[in-house]
Amino acid sequence: MKRYIRFDSIGGASGDMILAALVSIGADTTAIEEQLNRFFDQHIQITSKPASGSGLHGINITVCAHDHHPHNENHWPDAEESAEHTHGDHHHDHSHRGFKEIRELINRSDLSEKTKTLSIAVFLKLAEAEAKIHGKSIDTVHFHEVGAWDSVADIVGSCIALEQLEICGITCGALPSGTGTIKCAHGIMPNPAPATQNLLNGTPIIQTDEPFELVTPTGAAILTTWMHELEKTPIQSVPSENGYGFGSRTLNGRPNVLRATIMQDTVLSGKTADCTLTVLETNLDDCNPEWLGTLLDDLLEAGALDAWQTPIIMKKSRPAIKLSVLAANHNVQKFRELIYLSTTTFGIRSYSVQRSELEREFIEVATPWGQVPVKCGILNGRTITCAPEHDACARLAAVNGCTVKEISTAAIRASAR
Repeated sequence: MKRYIRFDSIGGASGDMILAALVSIGADTTAIEEQLNRFFDQHIQITSKPASGSGLHGINITVCAHDHHPHNENHWPDAEESAEHTHGDHHHDHSHRGFKEIRELINRSDLSEKTKTLSIAVFLKLAEAEAKIHGKSIDTVHFHEVGAWDSVADIVGSCIALEQLEICGITCGALPSGTGTIKCAHGIMPNPAPATQNLLNGTPIIQTDEPFELVTPTGAAILTTWMHELEKTPIQSVPSENGYGFGSRTLNGRPNVLRATIMQDTVLSGKTADCTLTVLETNLDDCNPEWLGTLLDDLLEAGALDAWQTPIIMKKSRPAIKLSVLAANHNVQKFRELIYLSTTTFGIRSYSVQRSELEREFIEVATPWGQVPVKCGILNGRTITCAPEHDACARLAAVNGCTVKEISTAAIRASAR
């Protein structure tokens, strides 16, 4: 099943907010950090912490660049203060690096070809915007705020995260725009900055009364490049996970947050689809069973494909529970940590499994008590099974004074027409 992301911006979009939103839906910061530090001249440190605002809870990311070689005359010297992260709130010094320099650095790295291509495409888009504003060629233009190491890490790190999450494409809702002026490397500029305005041409914008830079050049370049370079999200798709990436600045009338929602195809291509998943297991003979009931709910809410308990007998004839979780590969570390934190286990087994899936389609059918969503399984172009959504049937049953079975049976009959 193909996976896509829809971004919805409430408070804006910067490089670190995009990265935070991806981390909040499963991207691994440790792995991203390791990949960045294999080829950067600077030591990149990614710090993730919980953040909240207006009842929403998510992740705030800070990307710091520390010099590996403070006495090496050949490393790029730091220069003036960066204004790029005034929204995402990095404050770093930087050199004026050009597109050619950054492109060569990425091409020399051991990043995957997909991440290299996507990262370079983002910097090319930025270079084209800057070149148009300043009347230069893309090879002679120098980045200012975007040339800072932390901004480079935001862009490359976000592309790494997108590949980790196995995302095929993205869509983006209307982006908010601030008012007034902003201060950047070239002086006082209208808000949005000229580069941002150029990058967002053709993109839906919502005007706000916030006197801040809400969408940064980095954020605009990442989102517009991804929308152009990757697949289009199908019209028929369903949300499966939500995450929130927070900036550090407090806005006047809205939370400083960017939401990312994983969307999945409602119809799979081909007769069946095979995918590799991971099963996590642990045996528990000394764990409060009430904790396990809550843990199952937490695992499923966090995106587990399935989670279950099996009664077993362990050594010395002790009754116990085997906890099992079926997970997409990119979520394994998240679920492993959740199990350790929520149980008494000292170890967790894991192994890969192959799962074959029917093509599926989501429809709504009419019953005498109301509309019911139904998931249909398709084999060789023929619907062979239908599963009404239980929660919808239960709600209708409670309202209408009938049984869930009556509504579910009626929905299955309606699906077959």
